[in-house]
Amino acid sequence: MTQLAQSSEQTSSGQSPPLWRLLQATAAAVQATRQGRSLTAQLESVPHELRPGVQALSFHALRQLGRATALREQLAAKTPSPPADALLCTALALCWNEADAPYPIHTLVNQTVEAARKQRQTQAQSGFINACLRRFMREREALLKQTDDDLEARWNHPRWWVERLQADHPLHWQQLLEVAQKAAPMTLRVNRLHHSVAAYQQQLEAIGVGALAVGVQGLQLTKAMPVHQLPGFSKGHVSVQDAAAQVAAPLLLQGMENAKPWRILDACAAPGGKTGHLLEIYPHAHVLALDVDASRCERIHQNLQRLGLQAEVLAADAGQPAQWWDGQAFDAILLDAPCTASGIVRRHPDVRWLRRPTDSGQLAKTQAALLKALWPLLVPGGRLLYCTCSVFKAEGDETVQAFLQSNTNALLQPSPGHLIPGQLPIGLPVEDNPLGEHDGFYYALLEKRLG
Repeated sequence: MTQLAQSSEQTSSGQSPPLWRLLQATAAAVQATRQGRSLTAQLESVPHELRPGVQALSFHALRQLGRATALREQLAAKTPSPPADALLCTALALCWNEADAPYPIHTLVNQTVEAARKQRQTQAQSGFINACLRRFMREREALLKQTDDDLEARWNHPRWWVERLQADHPLHWQQLLEVAQKAAPMTLRVNRLHHSVAAYQQQLEAIGVGALAVGVQGLQLTKAMPVHQLPGFSKGHVSVQDAAAQVAAPLLLQGMENAKPWRILDACAAPGGKTGHLLEIYPHAHVLALDVDASRCERIHQNLQRLGLQAEVLAADAGQPAQWWDGQAFDAILLDAPCTASGIVRRHPDVRWLRRPTDSGQLAKTQAALLKALWPLLVPGGRLLYCTCSVFKAEGDETVQAFLQSNTNALLQPSPGHLIPGQLPIGLPVEDNPLGEHDGFYYALLEKRLG
């Protein structure tokens, strides 16, 4: 029986699992990330009873993995086996900053050694792990000083990532890296077909939940809560969506709510958050929502069903219109293109360690191909909103500028460009409310010239 299976069996009685078992599962998540597996996929294999604790510890460990790896290099002349290295680095990530540690340092050290001893793949190296951690406790200040000048240790991102942000955003790169280390707030999008923002805010206040109005339809909660506790969530009164992502639908549809029923294409639509938002603003539109993954299309259906909205949902490759397009042009296209997700790394701390320096360039080619394929499907005078949840300019400004140079019938309308957390954006249809704390995003609104 595996340790996680044992853990599942023993915690079924309702007792809290011991810390050493949580550390084993967290180290497995760190190791999986290093081997190219997403944290989301790894957590799905963790027993339900362990998952909340493992997720919290994994987020912490991955946010501090750069410093932890640099410390391990100081403590060990030779890199240990992957399981032992993952467990040791997990412990260092959790305890190097005592003010931020989730448990007392001595507890973390003792339980890490216990985790090593009770696991076949690390049992033989439990003494080595113990010696490294005890040395770290003795020489903590000196070891931290030795790693302070290491870019990866200082910023807990790969060196290439830090250097790219320095080049792309010379005034804001530090801010972007600092924001990535913080937990993201929970932001709601109020379904205006059901409630005004103010009315739903009052419902939250009635149950003791504080919220700040953000953007056009958003409420940012002062404290996250399970969605089933949100008033009317199952009836579609609200959706969970970051304030930056809530910009898409109002920006694309601004001024067109009372126009003729539009045909709108939501390319790369899963899981359907923006699809639902489009229909909340413009319920009479005909929306075609595409996603290349049939299983992810099911998520679109589920979200629309909860909201009580309808769209045509199709599993198809947006970049191959010949396989799915009926020849009738669209009035508006939303292209939320595949990207590195560098703007949402605070929500997915594994992304920084999964990406490679060449990924942004390769994805930029995919983005350019999608723009090229979808632009002919737009009516003259129509709009295409290109967006990515990336802060890298290769996936934003550079892609759009290259497209404009090769398409003289494309006109760039007022757009926010790269949304930098903490910076007041321009060109947004946000009325009176700023976006509050938000993810990194890029938006470019393109209009097809008449004639």
